[in-house]
Amino acid sequence: MKDDPTLTPQLLLQAYQVGLFPMSEGRDDPEVFWVDPKLRGIFPLDGFRISRSLARRMRRQDYRVTFDAAFDDVIAGCADRPETWINDTIVGLYQALFAQQRAHSVEVWQGDTLVGGVYGVSIGAAFFGESMFSRATDASKIALAYLVDRLRAGGYLLFDTQFTTPHLESLGAIEIPRAQYQHRLAKAVGQQASFHKQGAVPAPQDVIQRNTQTS
Repeated sequence: MKDDPTLTPQLLLQAYQVGLFPMSEGRDDPEVFWVDPKLRGIFPLDGFRISRSLARRMRRQDYRVTFDAAFDDVIAGCADRPETWINDTIVGLYQALFAQQRAHSVEVWQGDTLVGGVYGVSIGAAFFGESMFSRATDASKIALAYLVDRLRAGGYLLFDTQFTTPHLESLGAIEIPRAQYQHRLAKAVGQQASFHKQGAVPAPQDVIQRNTQTS
């Protein structure tokens, strides 16, 4: 899809609704291809696991969390690694979706320094997690904990992680077959949810308690 003028934010939203997501071979590769894995990673929203060590880290409150405060910086942080599937085309597409309030980010800060975050796309009651990064201990885990808490509060039904990793599995992510994913996807995109329904950023203890009760 080299410099393909048909690759628009609207097409991207349509692709998500049928189970596709875009990737590139690398930062400097201008082409983008669609991915539809046989096994799909998801986070059951009632199964996110906050370990004792993560809970202790969150209770220290030596960080602060924001939502949609530094979207561009979060994407840049996610792409800032030796090997990445995030090229300039993908960056531009998600920045456009953010401008349309269809993409969102969670930021974790230490002082004025961004040390972690996660971003993704919201359609109906489905949230499609794209990437995350961490520059401080547990920063990406904290971002995910706050994201899951926000999705639950907003009435989301599906949190898609695309793939699973040992890191995500330790937090409760699972793999499901494509057909099962398609069924959950169709149900979720046909309903409504709100990323900002929760309002103010909750206290760490509240996030811990709500996730501990259901894990």
